[in-house]
Amino acid sequence: MRWMVTTVVLSLWIASLASAATHRVGPGQMYRHPGHVPWDNLSPGDVVEIHWRPEPYRFKWAISRRGTAEQPIVVRGLRNEKGELPILDAGRAATPATQNFWSEARGVIKIGGSDSSGDTAPAWIVVENLDISSARPGQFFLGKSGLTEYAQNASAIYLESGEHITIRNCRLHDSGNGLFVAPAAREILVEGCDIYDNGIEDSIYEHNVYSEAAGMVYQFNRFGPLRTGCRGNNLKDRSAGLVVRYNRIEGGNRELDLVDSQEGTEIRNDPRYHLGLVYGNLLIEPAGVDNNQIIHWGGDSGDPTANRRQLRLLNNTVISTRTGTTVLLKLTTNQQTAEVRNNVLFTSGAGSSFAILDEEGQVQMSANYLKPGWKKCHGTLAGEILASGNIESPDPGFVNFMTGDFRPAATSALRNATVPLSGDPFEILFEPPTPKTPGVKRVPNGPLDLGCFEGL
Repeated sequence: MRWMVTTVVLSLWIASLASAATHRVGPGQMYRHPGHVPWDNLSPGDVVEIHWRPEPYRFKWAISRRGTAEQPIVVRGLRNEKGELPILDAGRAATPATQNFWSEARGVIKIGGSDSSGDTAPAWIVVENLDISSARPGQFFLGKSGLTEYAQNASAIYLESGEHITIRNCRLHDSGNGLFVAPAAREILVEGCDIYDNGIEDSIYEHNVYSEAAGMVYQFNRFGPLRTGCRGNNLKDRSAGLVVRYNRIEGGNRELDLVDSQEGTEIRNDPRYHLGLVYGNLLIEPAGVDNNQIIHWGGDSGDPTANRRQLRLLNNTVISTRTGTTVLLKLTTNQQTAEVRNNVLFTSGAGSSFAILDEEGQVQMSANYLKPGWKKCHGTLAGEILASGNIESPDPGFVNFMTGDFRPAATSALRNATVPLSGDPFEILFEPPTPKTPGVKRVPNGPLDLGCFEGL
C-alpha cells in the first residue's frame, strides 16, 4: 500500500513537471519579442527565456501569476557569448495588447495585480539576468491609454504586490527608482544586481531602491551613485525583517536610509520590524555635497511610536573620502539603539573629522577600527555611546587604498581581530562583490578579520 501511495505521488509530481512550459523569446525563437508571451496564463514551473539581441526590446508587461516553492515562475534573460544581458528599454516601449493592468506608468516590469488575476497576489516569481532602464519622465510608452509619459516615481522593476519574489543578477538604471517594493509585498530577495544612475534631478523622493515589505533581503548587490544632481538615497527601506548583507554600496544622499513603515500596521506589527541587520557590506561615502551621514536608522514620519528600534552593524568596511566631516549614524531619537562591532570605520581625512552619532541614540561599540581622534559627535551629544576595545591607528593597513583594495594586508592590525557577537549568533560567511567580480566565500585563518574582507 505504501508503495502504491509513493507511486501515485511521484506520478503526480512528474506530471506537474511535464506540464510546465518554456517560452523562448528572441531572434529565431518561439516568440519574436516579449509582447507575444502569454503573461496572463503562465503556470507554476513555466520559464520565459529572453535571448540577447543587438537592439533593445522595447516592451513592458505585468507578471500577476503564482508559482510554487517547488515550481516558481522564472523570467530569465540569456546572455550572449560576451556575457551581455538582454536589454529592456522603457523608451517607446509597448504594453502587450492582451494585457490590462493598472499603474502602467510606474514601471517596465510590474509584479502585481492585473484584470486577469483579480485580488490574487503573485507568488514565487524569479526575474533574473535582464538589463532594464529609462523608466523616467521624458520617456513615453504605448499603453492602453495611448502614448503615455512615465511617472516621476517610475521604476525599472515595480513590485506592487506579491510574496516570495526574487530579483537576481539584473542591471537596473536610468530610472526614477531602480527598484520600488510596495507594502503589499512579502518575503523579497534582491541579489547579485547592479543598481545605479537612478533618481530624479533636484528631488529627494526617488532612490536607487525604495522598499517597504514584510521580509526584505538585499545581498551581493552593487549599488552605485545616483544620477548627477539627484538627491535621493542609495537604499531607502521601511521594511520588517530587513537584512542588508554582502553588498557594495557607494554614494547617495545617504548610503542607507532605514526608517519607519508608513503604510498601515501590518508591517509595523510584524515581529521582525524592530530589528535591522546590516553586516558584511562595503559602504563608500564619497566626497561631495550629499549628506555627511552614512546610515539613518529609526523613522522620518514624525511618529516616534513607529520608529524602528535596534540596528546591528557588524563586520562592515566603511570608507569616507569626504573633505569635511563624516557621521556614521543618525539615530532618530534616544529610543533607537545600535550595536557597532567588528567594523572598519575609515576616513581619508583626520580622525577628528569622523563622528559616530549625529546627536541622539544609544550606541554600544567595540572591536572596531578607527583613526585616533574620532569623535562621539560633532555637535552636542544628546544620546550615549559606550565604547570599549576598539583599535585606533593612523593606518588600517589596507592592501592598496588608492586602487580600492580594502583587504587587510599581512601586517594589518585588522587581521584576526573580530570578537564574538552578542545576542543571537550568526555566521558572516561571504565577502561583497568588487566592481568586476561577484561576492565570494570568506576563508578565514583563525578569527575573522575586521570589516567585510579577509586579508591575503
